[in-house]
Amino acid sequence: MDGWIGRAEALDALKVRAQTLYAYVSRGWIGARPDPADPRRSLYAATDIERLAARRRRGRKAGAIAASAMAWGEPALPTRISTMAGGRLFYRGHDAAALAATAALEDIAALLWEQDRTPRFALRGAGGPAPSPFAALAQGLEAIPASLGRSPALLGADGAAAIARLAHGFGLPDGEAPLHARLAAAWSLDGDGAQRIRTALVLMADHELNASTFAVRVAASTGAAIPACLLAGLAALSGPRHGGAGEALAMLVRQAAQEGAGAALDRWLASGHDLPGFGHILYPQGDPRAHALLDGLVLDPLLADLRDAVRTALDRPPNIDFALCALTRRFRLPDRAPFTLFALGRSVGWVAHAMEQAATGALIRPRGRYEGRPPIIA
Repeated sequence: MDGWIGRAEALDALKVRAQTLYAYVSRGWIGARPDPADPRRSLYAATDIERLAARRRRGRKAGAIAASAMAWGEPALPTRISTMAGGRLFYRGHDAAALAATAALEDIAALLWEQDRTPRFALRGAGGPAPSPFAALAQGLEAIPASLGRSPALLGADGAAAIARLAHGFGLPDGEAPLHARLAAAWSLDGDGAQRIRTALVLMADHELNASTFAVRVAASTGAAIPACLLAGLAALSGPRHGGAGEALAMLVRQAAQEGAGAALDRWLASGHDLPGFGHILYPQGDPRAHALLDGLVLDPLLADLRDAVRTALDRPPNIDFALCALTRRFRLPDRAPFTLFALGRSVGWVAHAMEQAATGALIRPRGRYEGRPPIIA
């Protein structure tokens, strides 16, 4: 399924009565919007319908629930850090888009880490050229204490130091200034550009149990040091289906520049590739992070044409990857700017999740569902 479907198709897919469909909508399980052809009728988010239909087919057997939890399934871990509700993202109960209007990433760190003092991500006396972000986190890792058993204050200090190392690995100048100001200086931005960078970092700070955050929590559950947890998250983020989606979108944009947005989109979809930059399974009515970052930002004609082509063909709104691409093109940032903003912003959430997981003292160790050759038992 794709896009939006009518009531009859939704009821047939779910095998439920209309009252049950309306109940699912009221609980926020299914996105709904007025039908442009007839505002008296509603259309329903096909991805939500498909997910609920699959859940009903599986039933409630333990094995089926456990298997589904690994792919946009039922929540696997309790958390108090962030959630999505009503098409919006919340950090500890606060609307992330509203916070992004004025807050700096350091303010969000204090909120998510539940710290009394706002941390500073300053790495003093780093010296020498910046290593890669991966090498920066790995430097001296064996000398950093394990996370298990450390107080929240000490874990917060470990997190601030690890993020400072990560910032150095991305080439940021050292100093006490907020990360967005140091990024703006590195990219020769001021005024609106610097504020857009601040907004982007705040919007990227956390997004519940995505793949990189889950990797962080698995590492934290073993008692690994905070920089090691962030290294696990950064490795997961580097994949093309996560933080690397920006590179795929940049490739699509280059194709659109050569052959036109519509033709490039047709060829991309015909190749069977996932479409980067548009749609999000958790936000069937639009990614609120993209809306906040794109607000007032003038798109260049090429991106506007691509957005319109996707809207016509698939009715998918831009997501945060598209917004980061638009920001990069508007202010002529380095090609790796989307990944840099993603990783630096998300590192604050990674620390929060590592702290939360360490506090539980629980080891994350799922079982495998063996499907290979039957064991030979003598």
